Amino acid sequence: MALIDISLPQSIAKALRLPARSPKRQQIRVLKKLLKKARFTEFGQTYRFDELLLSKHAGKKFQQLVPVYDYSKIYAQWWYKALEGKPDVCWPGKIKFFALSSGTSEAASKYIPITNELMRGNKIVMIKQLLSLRTYHDISVRSIGKGWLMLGGSTDLQKGPTYYAGDLSGITAKKVPFWFSPFYKPGKKIARTKDWDMKIEAIVANAPNWDIGFVVGVPAWIQMCMEKIIERYNLKTIHDIWPNLAFFVHGGVSFEPYKKGFEKLVGKPLTYIETYLASEGFIAYQDRQYAKGMRLAMNDHIFFEFVPFNDENFDSEGNLVENPETLMIHEVEEGKDYAILLSTAAGAWRYLIGDTVRFVDTERCEIIITGRTKHFLSLVGEHLSVDNMNKAVKLVSDELNIHIPEYTVAGVPHGLFFAHHWYVACDDQADPEQLRTMIDAKLKELNDDYAVERGSALKDVFLTILPESRFMEFMHSKGKIGGQHKFPRVMKGKMLEDWKEFVQ
Repeated sequence: MALIDISLPQSIAKALRLPARSPKRQQIRVLKKLLKKARFTEFGQTYRFDELLLSKHAGKKFQQLVPVYDYSKIYAQWWYKALEGKPDVCWPGKIKFFALSSGTSEAASKYIPITNELMRGNKIVMIKQLLSLRTYHDISVRSIGKGWLMLGGSTDLQKGPTYYAGDLSGITAKKVPFWFSPFYKPGKKIARTKDWDMKIEAIVANAPNWDIGFVVGVPAWIQMCMEKIIERYNLKTIHDIWPNLAFFVHGGVSFEPYKKGFEKLVGKPLTYIETYLASEGFIAYQDRQYAKGMRLAMNDHIFFEFVPFNDENFDSEGNLVENPETLMIHEVEEGKDYAILLSTAAGAWRYLIGDTVRFVDTERCEIIITGRTKHFLSLVGEHLSVDNMNKAVKLVSDELNIHIPEYTVAGVPHGLFFAHHWYVACDDQADPEQLRTMIDAKLKELNDDYAVERGSALKDVFLTILPESRFMEFMHSKGKIGGQHKFPRVMKGKMLEDWKEFVQ
């Protein structure tokens, strides 16, 4: 039985694709749909959504009347009321589910509202991505109807006074439709398990009983799970136990640092499919093989705005300034980095999600994720992004033929000036001094600002090599193991203090 018929009738496929309209028109249509739904909420009445709906320039008027929010601001003014059970705050009705974000920037978790309308929009985007598999030339059709191993958070959610809270992947798995149940692994019983180690053990124990075609999850945790299965059953590759495994659906973090490690675990090539599913919504997806980036979900449940990621709009800590420059989809340019603002079908309004993206194809609305607004280093104007770091690490690891699956970088005082301290996960034989010198050289080639500052106030670069297990142990100690949790590429503040203490 196939999960999805790749040769669906044209009428159905056409109905689920983006209509042939300009991105601007699609987005204005989405905005008006959101405004109409929320016009009688407390937020909608405060910011005159009825007036916005009558405006000929709804997008610009919306930007003029509604302020920009980060999490702290929107929670303090609005979302705390929904968490207390008050209805019709930012979205009609009571909010029954909240996603606990992975919190890579701060120690505390964030409560992100989840509604039926948001989940419905996420499912529509997922179906569009499934339909897009028809464009993949080397697709293994046989694998489509096999099992889908989705390695996410527990579906046994925390119960609050008027709500349930947990990892978005856990909420999503809890709401798996009945028709998907025969394909869904590890199954509802194992998915409820809160203890991550027990969950992995149960998956490893059941692995021989499953015929898996897709694996879905954050690369680090999927890789760890596959390694344990291979070790338990004394296999050469994961394909010895799952011969029909053909697809890896990943997201949330650049896959490049993990690719070399994955290739050691498989007996034949996998098709890698990138998605951009955040707690706030299904933002983008790879809709064709070998695409430059992911296509934004323009016509569904999210209205997008883009803030140029520069010194005029963000301070040195990555905080948004008052009244930043904001652009709509038709105003962005290729090759520039932007922070994303979302307005969603769950009551997020002009909400700074914290990610930065770069448009690689404005005509197709395709983006790549370049980092986080607070995961960059600019102590003295070096403007070093996660994208720069990822590229440098990949280039060096390829040249030295070593595997660097994790790393983190911290800015530190150095005499009267500053330095960068790299902590690199590598289980291969590697010389720290050689790595330090090569990464520094690559960054100078990739980033002109970095090259200038390395001759000025950024006086040195330090590098420490650690086993990959130490990075995983730190995440375990912080209660951030599994699900959508990712190791932060830049360490700052309390997290950096805890990391230094842990390493020492």
